[in-house]
Amino acid sequence: MFSKLVNKYNIAGPRYTSYPTVPYWNQNTFSSEKWESSLIKSFKESNSKEGISLYIHLPFCESLCTFCGCNKRITKQHSVESPYITAVLKEWDLYTQLFDEKPIIKELHLGGGTPTFFSPENLKHLILGILKTSELAFGYEFSFEGHPNNTTREHLEALYEVGFRRVSYGVQDYNPRVQKAIHRIQPFENVKKATELAREIGYTSVGHDIIFGLPFQTLEHVEETILKTKELLPDRLAFYSYAHVPWIKGNGQRGFNDSDLPTAELKRQQYELGKKLLTEVGYSEIGMDHFALETDTLFKSMANGKLHRNFMGYTASKTQAMIGLGVSSISDSWYGFAQNVKDIESYYKLLEKNTIPVYRGHILNEEDLIIRKHILNLMCQFETSWNSNYLYFNELPDALIKLKEMEKDELLHIYSNKIEVTKKGQPFIRNVCMAFDVLLQRKQPNTQLFSMTV
Repeated sequence: MFSKLVNKYNIAGPRYTSYPTVPYWNQNTFSSEKWESSLIKSFKESNSKEGISLYIHLPFCESLCTFCGCNKRITKQHSVESPYITAVLKEWDLYTQLFDEKPIIKELHLGGGTPTFFSPENLKHLILGILKTSELAFGYEFSFEGHPNNTTREHLEALYEVGFRRVSYGVQDYNPRVQKAIHRIQPFENVKKATELAREIGYTSVGHDIIFGLPFQTLEHVEETILKTKELLPDRLAFYSYAHVPWIKGNGQRGFNDSDLPTAELKRQQYELGKKLLTEVGYSEIGMDHFALETDTLFKSMANGKLHRNFMGYTASKTQAMIGLGVSSISDSWYGFAQNVKDIESYYKLLEKNTIPVYRGHILNEEDLIIRKHILNLMCQFETSWNSNYLYFNELPDALIKLKEMEKDELLHIYSNKIEVTKKGQPFIRNVCMAFDVLLQRKQPNTQLFSMTV
């Protein structure tokens, strides 16, 4: 039965780290001035209540992983580190000049690229530079993405000293043939060492990322990877589908042929097997694609209804304002989105002119804000309601008509003023959200913009 549902609903669709999704941002109504005004408004409303989030993009990698869709610069020249950190701190300074009080940081995440490309000393210098002009919220959480092959004790200790308590390692798959195909060779021993080092130093949450649907990947490979993961028992896991979108991500995803990828049926079986094994080990499913032990903050936030989703993925707490620093980073004021330029040289030139380096974005209108709330509810709580006028929108009846077929398939329940997604329907949550996505419904793309939903 599940196989038939996958065949029926496995279509291209957004992952909804934002609404509107990036392809539907309205450039005609966006400007840097409007973006900055929206951020100042949001900051005044929320800084003292909940603080802000920071995402810092560190784009450098020593080698290219062919499954990766991140903005990156491949180099072995570590002389790039200092100029980049200087630029990021300059960007942060430009943002702090907009505010009439010190930012209170609730969450900070280092992403990449490969953050551990940078030396421990440079990473520590970066964080201390940020903290110099800010304060920390009660219960703040700092996290970073570590490469198991190059995350050293010195990296972990340096970041621990400046407040980091969570690290996630990209595992993907332990099979040598799969690793070779995606150009990510990292033996289990390396992941084990990096995981145990973090715990020894005092990190309270260690995460692993696992991908299914990779080239040459079999059911046995997925099972082997999860059984090895069981030995280390990371506090949380991302178990997600490889997004094969080479038309967007360029040559990095053309290191193998389409015929080397698992079929849709095999991919479905990999997902089902992985979910079953993780549940048996003691993990609870969190939102979409994520699993956590009951001791982890991600599980606790889901249990108490505080799970949030933004451009950093699922987070344990909500902040209204999120500032993205570094090339290609996306910021979110709640009332608007803004993305930085993607080219490092352009990024440097704009900062030299004392200009916040955004190049595109979207200012949300009243309808956007309503739809955004519904999609956040669905992605984080698997339900949403419209029991107040604020949450009603003109095309809601059309959305509910579109969802009738999913109700027949027992994927959700439609009530007079709310919908609830069933356990059976949770793997299809992106499809549910698409019914609410009025911009997508009004203008279907002529070419494939998104990865498959299942």
